[in-house]
Amino acid sequence: MTVSPGALFGLPPEDRTSSPYTGYTRAHWEAAADGMLAAAWKWATPGGARLDLPGPPSHSGVRSDGLEGYARTFLAAGFRVAGAGGKDPNGLLERYADGLDAGTRTPGLDDAESWPLILDHDVQGQPMVESASVALGLRLTRPWLWDRLTPDVRDRAEHWLRGALRHVPAGNNWYLFPYTVAGFLESVGRGDAETARARERALELLEHWYRGDGWYADGDGRAFDHYNGWALHLYPLLDAHLSDDARESARHGARLREHLESFSLMFGGDGAPLHFGRSLTYRFAASAGVGLGAVTGHTPLAPGASRRVVSGSLRYFLERGAAGGSGLLSLGWHGPHTATLQTYSGPASPYWASKAFVSLLAPAEHPLWSSPEEAAPSEGPDRVLSVPAAGFLVQSTRADGVVRLHNHGSDHVRPDEGESAADEDPHYARLAYSTVTGPTSAANIADNHLSVTVGGARSARRRIHPLGSGHGEGWGWAASWHLPVFAAGPSTVPGLRVESVIVARGSHELRVHRVLGAPDGARAELTGWATDPGGTVRSRLRGLHGWEGPENVRAPQGTAYAPWVTVPRLAADVSGTVVLAALASLTAEPGATPEADPEAADVVDRVAVAGDTVEVRWAEDGARTRITFGGAAVTVDHGPPGTAAQGLSSTTARQAAV
Repeated sequence: MTVSPGALFGLPPEDRTSSPYTGYTRAHWEAAADGMLAAAWKWATPGGARLDLPGPPSHSGVRSDGLEGYARTFLAAGFRVAGAGGKDPNGLLERYADGLDAGTRTPGLDDAESWPLILDHDVQGQPMVESASVALGLRLTRPWLWDRLTPDVRDRAEHWLRGALRHVPAGNNWYLFPYTVAGFLESVGRGDAETARARERALELLEHWYRGDGWYADGDGRAFDHYNGWALHLYPLLDAHLSDDARESARHGARLREHLESFSLMFGGDGAPLHFGRSLTYRFAASAGVGLGAVTGHTPLAPGASRRVVSGSLRYFLERGAAGGSGLLSLGWHGPHTATLQTYSGPASPYWASKAFVSLLAPAEHPLWSSPEEAAPSEGPDRVLSVPAAGFLVQSTRADGVVRLHNHGSDHVRPDEGESAADEDPHYARLAYSTVTGPTSAANIADNHLSVTVGGARSARRRIHPLGSGHGEGWGWAASWHLPVFAAGPSTVPGLRVESVIVARGSHELRVHRVLGAPDGARAELTGWATDPGGTVRSRLRGLHGWEGPENVRAPQGTAYAPWVTVPRLAADVSGTVVLAALASLTAEPGATPEADPEAADVVDRVAVAGDTVEVRWAEDGARTRITFGGAAVTVDHGPPGTAAQGLSSTTARQAAV
């Protein structure tokens, strides 16, 4: 049973004067934090060292999951109490102090309270993740918790935390966990060469992973996702902020500011973040970077726009049942949703959402809370924005508040990892993601995918190789290529390659693909957005060149947004080198009907193809877009009305549309 968030957490009445978009104020954030913590603490062990929340365990086991419950809720409590200047009306810190005492008495023992030891990431790594939340919670609440502990408890806590400094993290954002632990130990006068090296190593790697445009790769590969905001930017800038280190704040803050130039556009008009990447069950933690930018002043957004984004995200999930009827955050997206999860997801994993409460570090008189709410970036004029460092193209439309992310650069494949089709991840492999749709499950047809079928086996997209991106006034493009890999039969076909280009204007997407080296008998398939056919979100996919008639394919396992969806699909026989063009759209304009959607010829009135060059003319204003494939590059030109290049053979969109 889903209960309204107001009743579930005792939220105050909406304030539509100061918060005309969401109705949420700082008091709503405090009430939400208090309600979530009260619900979670019902499942605490007698000594308070573990919060053993109900649900299936992660692959780390129930003891680690119980520590996770303590650590991640402690982070929310830390932001809540620190933001209130130490006021703790619910006695939270006394509980966490007792839990720290009980958990560190005999770490490693298999009893009801003892915390597991922190070991290497491939042995027993999850406690290292949680050590950062414990350390940050202690740092945030130092005057009211740490400074009042007995020397014995402090020593035991330090000994347990130092396990994070002495063991090997996973090769990604995990290096920021010992960094955070070391920062806390140094802040309480317990720093040494070991803490200094942990911090130096993390910053060295952070520099290596920085790709530009405010974006970090999460490790040595090309994984760009929400970990940028809730980890890679959060830990170093928050550390500098708490240390009052002006030099480090300026350095990390400048990168966060640049990151938010693009990332702040990735929240829909309804407050939803993009359903893209891993650990999506952390939900409104996606807004942590926006909140931190407002708290530290390192943001391109006005305070009212920042509050619109963070409060919109919190409200979005609370109103859609993320906390069910018990107040516990479930494993999923809106509500429970297994396909959203990873094997490391346990009952307490969703409480990394606590990072969103970093916004509470801004006191009540801070402009984040005192300024009136303003429109979010996605609620302004239609925008198309390229992010070359990540290979992204972001497309937002004001009429429906929908944001789409065209992914031509993020694949979550390690540099040393092979491209096995069996490891295809729906949260990275798709061509596009949005704030109103989710990827279909691995067991159903893949949405937003160009596949090649050879010998009855359909290809997967794994490692993504960017070919460029850019944008102009009202339009933008991105391109990439991938090696089709197969789960059945030979894993690859010699010479087979797929190049993909997206050109976005308004709510429309021109999707052009070049298939090279296709063997005789191969068949290409292109799918569009996965939507509920009876819902308000509408998906269309129409062929412009080379494709046969369309069909809608069922995906009975649904998505995080709908329990049952259909996916539009185009198909074509291919051999050798073939260029294919289609027009896709995703819309959710209130009150609109499928009958009101424009036909292909009303959007693109001319398509011309000659060899490896595609030129289209847009019906609305006669603008011309030319796409030229060649070698290891793609060139996209877009300009005012003009004639097709000499030698191009052409067809009209009306004739080719299906």
